[in-house]
Amino acid sequence: MCGLIGYIGNNAVAPTLLSGLKSLEYRGYDSAGIALNDNNEIDVFKAEGKLENLRKLLEAPTCKRLAPRLGIGHIRWATHGKATTANAHPHLSNDGRLVLVHNGIIENYQELRRMLEAEGFVFHSETDTETAVHLIDREYKKRGSLEEAVIAGVKQLCGAFAFCIMHKDEPDKIIAVRQNAPLIIGLGQGENFIASDIPAIIGKTRNIIHLADGELAVVRRESVEVKNLNGENVIKPVEEIEFSPDVISKLGYKHFMLKEINEQPDILRKCLANHLPAPDAPISVGDATLNPDVEKIKNICIIACGTSLHAAMYARTLWEEWLQLPVCVEAASEYIYRRNLTDENTLVIGISQSGETADTISAIRQAKEKGAQLLVLTNRPDSSIVRCCDNVVPLNAGIEVSVAATKSYTAQLAALYWLGLYLAEQKSSLDGRVLSEMKRDLLLLPAQTEEILSHSADIQKQARKLCKFRSFVYMARGINLTCALEGALKLKEISYINANAYAAGELKHGPIALLDENMPVMAVLGPGATLPKMISNCMEAKARNAPLAAVISEKEAAAPELFDYLIKVPQTNASLFPILANIPLQLLAYYIADALGREVDQPRNLACLLYTSPSPRD
Repeated sequence: MCGLIGYIGNNAVAPTLLSGLKSLEYRGYDSAGIALNDNNEIDVFKAEGKLENLRKLLEAPTCKRLAPRLGIGHIRWATHGKATTANAHPHLSNDGRLVLVHNGIIENYQELRRMLEAEGFVFHSETDTETAVHLIDREYKKRGSLEEAVIAGVKQLCGAFAFCIMHKDEPDKIIAVRQNAPLIIGLGQGENFIASDIPAIIGKTRNIIHLADGELAVVRRESVEVKNLNGENVIKPVEEIEFSPDVISKLGYKHFMLKEINEQPDILRKCLANHLPAPDAPISVGDATLNPDVEKIKNICIIACGTSLHAAMYARTLWEEWLQLPVCVEAASEYIYRRNLTDENTLVIGISQSGETADTISAIRQAKEKGAQLLVLTNRPDSSIVRCCDNVVPLNAGIEVSVAATKSYTAQLAALYWLGLYLAEQKSSLDGRVLSEMKRDLLLLPAQTEEILSHSADIQKQARKLCKFRSFVYMARGINLTCALEGALKLKEISYINANAYAAGELKHGPIALLDENMPVMAVLGPGATLPKMISNCMEAKARNAPLAAVISEKEAAAPELFDYLIKVPQTNASLFPILANIPLQLLAYYIADALGREVDQPRNLACLLYTSPSPRD
């Protein structure tokens, strides 16, 4: 949602904050700001729009030369209040002595705002965050201690928050506190850092502390004290981060998205090396911690949001066939609001790339309360969702800087595939010969993905022809529907072209009315029983003069003259085809967006949305 950075040390703070915020731009780019404690004076600089606008402001001749050693910064994805300078963080107390930046959503801010206004506090923004500033300032005036004021203030807040807080009268510290929002402390020599995520401190330190919910850190140049909200000291382990600076470098690619698409063969190799050393070997759990009671499982529920939800739908189709069990897929944002039949015989699986998606975490906690067996798939084994569950499958896709998920989605698909085979082995629900063939095909994926990427130039040529259209229809059947849904989502996210995906058999039940010479149809034609019907659906679209594009296996006997645009992928079995077909659809979306001059890595109105809705109340 938003990105936070804090620094205290001996280096110039403004460049350090700007560098950290640059690495957090995937979390928001509606506005940016920093607050500096300069000779015991709080100076705040804010700019609407992207971080570059703030940089220009700080470099302007009218801006005084700044050399403080203490400061906090923020990059915003707007929730409460428009993307304006007034609503940008940091926010100041009325006397200008306390300053704060915030990631998250304060659910009870309206009632708190009414109380504070009645007491004479003046608000200058539409944000929920300003409520926290005045609330903590109110407590400071009572107690005279920033630490005590923060503890007393946050105890009155409901929702999700991570704060960095400074006070003019206590210029030797920054207070960091978290509740349902990620926050880490980076440990240096004579300097320390606070950040929403690891990219902000890569290259600055390798040693970090993960704050847990309900924990507060008093960060000074030479020390970090962690306490709970009762003021009691908490001993925290120091962890070493493994990421190199290359993960936040484009390495010659035009965009992070293109770089991350091209990383997928290596990610697949890493995934398979951990879990499938040979076709005839049993599936290994590798780095995962899996202990589901397979015999006890009577049904499976997979919970996710966005792109992860498409991965869940892919798993449902596979697993129902392989495991002979009912599998349901739930949008986490809906699961938490309805009654369901989850019990101790249910395996509930949460999928979250970031591991910080609030809706998914809330759903997992609900399922845990009902006694369900739990398992999570995440790209961040250090994330909040992992603390809800003992069974974890790490995706190991690496940091994803581009907002549009690509490599993490492919890692999810591959993980769900081997996990399904693992459960089938445990249940003995698949014939041994069939299982071996599936494993053999799975091991071919990295090389096949490389082959697809080697034809990127051809896909780029087709994208240049297709970018003239303003709306698309994607269609598929069976297991390939998830591929169509994800392909349409990618196109929408980064090109701002309207794209809708349908089960092909439903096209004639309304959507076919949209088709004409200005409405291209992208068909995902996987091998197997659905192919003849898909060809018929393509003919129906062609009869309505719709330009027709397709992704198809290279050896399928579909009439090439039927299609205006044709992308072929290596031959594989029907269950793996969506993983391969996903790659050219990612490339197609990327090249269309690039041809249109879009901000591919930072699409408008989007960020890595970690806190999408408040938790339900009784």
